[in-house]
Amino acid sequence: MLAVAKVICITFALSAAMSPVALGQTFQSLFSFNGTDGTFPHGGLIQGRDGNFYGTTELGGADHLGTVYRVTPQGKLTTLQNLNRPEGCFPFAGLVQGSNGVLYDATPAGGANNGGTVFEITSAGKLTTLYSFNGYGSYAGLVLAADGNFYGTTYKDGTNAAGTVFKITPAGKLTTLYNFCSLPKCADGAFPVAALVQGVDGSFYGTTLGDGCNSSCGTVYTMTPAGKLTTLYNFCAQTGCADGSAPLGGLVQGNDGNYYGTTSQGGTNGLGTVYTITPQGKLTTLHRFNGTDGKSPEGTLVLGTDANFYGTTANGGTGGQCIPSCGTVFSITPAGALTTLHSFANGTDGDTPDAGLVQRTDGTFYGTTRYGGVGNGSIYSLSTGLGPFIAFVNRSGKVGSKAEILGQGFKSATAVSFNGTAAQFVVVTDTYLTATVPNGSTTGFVTVTTFRGDMKSNIEFIVVQ
Repeated sequence: MLAVAKVICITFALSAAMSPVALGQTFQSLFSFNGTDGTFPHGGLIQGRDGNFYGTTELGGADHLGTVYRVTPQGKLTTLQNLNRPEGCFPFAGLVQGSNGVLYDATPAGGANNGGTVFEITSAGKLTTLYSFNGYGSYAGLVLAADGNFYGTTYKDGTNAAGTVFKITPAGKLTTLYNFCSLPKCADGAFPVAALVQGVDGSFYGTTLGDGCNSSCGTVYTMTPAGKLTTLYNFCAQTGCADGSAPLGGLVQGNDGNYYGTTSQGGTNGLGTVYTITPQGKLTTLHRFNGTDGKSPEGTLVLGTDANFYGTTANGGTGGQCIPSCGTVFSITPAGALTTLHSFANGTDGDTPDAGLVQRTDGTFYGTTRYGGVGNGSIYSLSTGLGPFIAFVNRSGKVGSKAEILGQGFKSATAVSFNGTAAQFVVVTDTYLTATVPNGSTTGFVTVTTFRGDMKSNIEFIVVQ
């Protein structure tokens, strides 16, 4: 559902019930947007320090230009900001949390030049525009890197009008690191629409929607923090694009060190795929969607605490009452065994879940649908029986730095350890604590001990040497 034309803010024109699910799953509709509180929550959710979720809507709000909101795990929503043209509008991507507790995002339109913005917003709703793009802004959003800066992409900006990769400081100083379509026939890709991910090796990994094969195939690439880009894979390398094409979602790194992602098109049925790719660029297609198990996955996968991956398809499924169809939530093992967890049925429980999921630190998954509910999108939860764990605001840091940890039940915390090495810690709230990366610690899992027992991170904390 990506709008490929530049959106002009000045003259904008619009171009909780329980549901039956498979045994062992509990699906719940939590909130339906009504337009005044937002429309089309495409960007998904993130968990904040306070244990609540924060997100954006692409449209709606007081000026019909999008909103920023907070929602509790029970579904109580508060609009933090109604966006307007100078601040940036039509936020397509989700928010990211900075190490200062402030939330950050990028927009594809609005700002001083009507080319999109980067902004920050506090949990109380105070918004500050940090940067205004000159051309086309970002559909992808930002990632907080190990160096404390944010990295992101623009869609059609840059010297070749094919998008860029940029770095921006928390104070708003932006540096363009790479211009796509710098190689003949755009072999390095064009039009990035998904957020980057920083791997354990310190490099960034991402996807582009277009080119790579002199058409709309797409690529997977890696880039150093200094801006050296290497194309790892060009989609449609197999006959009939059996390996997939047009990756709208980004990548997530698994516990095996490889990366996992989806394509919105291609595969033997032309309905999208799930794939894994090594850091060296060897790609394996894990699953090809057939329609009944979903089609057109657009969001980025999330690594669950059971080491499986969880995602959504924007269409398909067995609901049958949506036109063309409502979409699904699924899980897939690293070996490629896919299970449909929920098929959206009739629109009232949501329709077109084109954003990825977030796993709250109580183990439950949360997501958004672009349509459905009362027609303007919805927020839902899905419990699969997974238990509590801890998560990081930033998963890397040097010895002596403060690691920010999210979870629950922290008021009874008695110990924190980094890969087995005890650390000093400060409990800030029941859902947020900071811990000093201890001397002698190495990259590995972090454990917080409370009276309920041990809670462990599902990804390794990277100790930067």
